[in-house]
Amino acid sequence: MPVKRDAASNRSVEAQVDVPGAPEGVWNAIATGPGISQWFVPSELEGRIGGTAVSHFAADGSMDAVATITAWEPPRRFVAEAPGEPGTVATEWIVEAKSGGLCSVRVVHRWFATSDDWDDQFEAHSYGWISFFRLLRLYLTHFPGQHGSAFQLLVPSFEPLADAWRKLVEPLGLANATEQQRVVTPPHMQAFDGVVERTGPQDHPELVVRLDQPAPGFAHLFALPMGGMTYLSARFFLFGDDAASIAKREEPKWRTWLEKHFPTPAE
Repeated sequence: MPVKRDAASNRSVEAQVDVPGAPEGVWNAIATGPGISQWFVPSELEGRIGGTAVSHFAADGSMDAVATITAWEPPRRFVAEAPGEPGTVATEWIVEAKSGGLCSVRVVHRWFATSDDWDDQFEAHSYGWISFFRLLRLYLTHFPGQHGSAFQLLVPSFEPLADAWRKLVEPLGLANATEQQRVVTPPHMQAFDGVVERTGPQDHPELVVRLDQPAPGFAHLFALPMGGMTYLSARFFLFGDDAASIAKREEPKWRTWLEKHFPTPAE
């Protein structure tokens, strides 16, 4: 979304989505650690002013995002502030009830800057939220209130974006996947079948698959160029009585496969 600027050099970007559910249920999905972890990344959140919110973007803790809650008004609004570049960034979450059993969820990032050096990065950040909001809507549509098991894997590649993405999806039989298509991985691959909910454009390659196997849930595959490299992510959100044991079984299989296809270059 475009960056908004005011006369005092304050800037903001925002993203919004309509999701099914009452405000209380939607609030639990966006403002509690267990709820956020069902569609975003593993997270903890202390629901009070002065509380800490932590999002774990990498399993080893190397990409943790830490913020402090500065406003807390359940089930309608909260604000978390995080230090960084270009300065403190305030992230505001707003839930508003709508007709037809829906709620709107809006996230707004605000920061102060005297130049536009960071505008492109924050604009890209808002498009990232649009992608994650699709997962939030999928979760609240098909698995509302459920706490399942998730795992996320991230591997780097020195290949260009298009080449790295092709290398990820072709062996899975997903290179030409289209939305609402049922997909099944080849027999020699890990069990992976379901219905494609989302395919991204060439400059933002992405696949969201609502899963039947290895368990009910959804998978999110995407490629992200950053720092002269391409990062490939595979994230699985699984639900049901056996979700924990299935996630424990599947995570090392996917890790081994990804590391084989995208080996870490020698120093």
